[in-house]
Amino acid sequence: MKTRTKVGVGLVGVVVVAGTIAAVSLRGGNGDEGPTTVEVTRGSVVQKALAIGNIEPDVEISVKSQLSGVVRELFVEDGDFVAAGDQLLEVKPNPTPIELADSKRQVELREIELENMERDLARKQELRSRDFITQEELELAEREYERARVQVQMASERVALLETGRVRIANRNIEGVVRSPIDGFVLETRVETGDPVVPLSAFQEGTVLITMAAMNNLIFRGTVDEIDVGKLREGMPADIKVGALPEAKVTGEVYSISLKARTEDNATVFPIEVTLTDPGETVLRAGYSANVDVIIDRRDDVLIIPERLIRFEDERAEVTVLLPGGETEERVIETGLSDALTIEVVAGLEEGELVVEPPPREIE
Repeated sequence: MKTRTKVGVGLVGVVVVAGTIAAVSLRGGNGDEGPTTVEVTRGSVVQKALAIGNIEPDVEISVKSQLSGVVRELFVEDGDFVAAGDQLLEVKPNPTPIELADSKRQVELREIELENMERDLARKQELRSRDFITQEELELAEREYERARVQVQMASERVALLETGRVRIANRNIEGVVRSPIDGFVLETRVETGDPVVPLSAFQEGTVLITMAAMNNLIFRGTVDEIDVGKLREGMPADIKVGALPEAKVTGEVYSISLKARTEDNATVFPIEVTLTDPGETVLRAGYSANVDVIIDRRDDVLIIPERLIRFEDERAEVTVLLPGGETEERVIETGLSDALTIEVVAGLEEGELVVEPPPREIE
């Protein structure tokens, strides 16, 4: 029991000493009995709105194939720069035995039909030369022959495409090699050699093979709280802080503000986009997390004091000023822009005057 009593007394002693130090600190740290004061100075006040999001390419492209099959070979890797028209990968057709056999049978059937149309055309040309049929009947036979010839060609091209993955149609090479649609960087390869490929068509989205972007046109996409969105306007300047690059200085301006809110973590936020006007010498990568301070308003070289020194009563702002003789004076001031910590003083105070720190609030 005695040991516990000694420990308890020791703790009380520590609390008393700490309280004494705090009291001295509030009085200025030199043992004086005067109140704690803050000097009126000149500085800047910046009102900001915080947006949280990521650095992303303005346009990101998903590369797909118009041919089905499997990936035969990849020609690029993640991070590679490619020019428009460069090879990205090759898709090898992978038809089932039934599909291939059916395609070849179609060629045979179309060739038989073409032979019949050819004989019929020759017969009608002979009849027309004897004036036994009309010119319209001959022209109809010619059209039927031409249709049969085209169908043979189409069936043969289909077989060539299924077997080799390459065919030339109307002076255009159709092949399984997928080429880059833009000058840009490969962000991500979504497939490996041997993976199946579903083609892009009017009825299906197709397999995303590679994602690409032009990294010289990056944009910040994020969200801002509903409390601040009403203060934002397109074109407002913004300071962008990249989480992975704390020393980087990147600036931008607000490009768009969504008209529709969404809910994230039980909070209502609005999506915004900020274009990067000056990335400096920073190498930015897609996906970097970033915070953006949108500059709503700014005042430079103005009188400022901490906002905590002000008492707001009946739409009036009051402070306690320490006069040179040691007396205090209650003074009504006019305030301007505030960033929630520092506030602009428009009238009522002069540079160098001392404003008394209010006593700390008691916790009830």
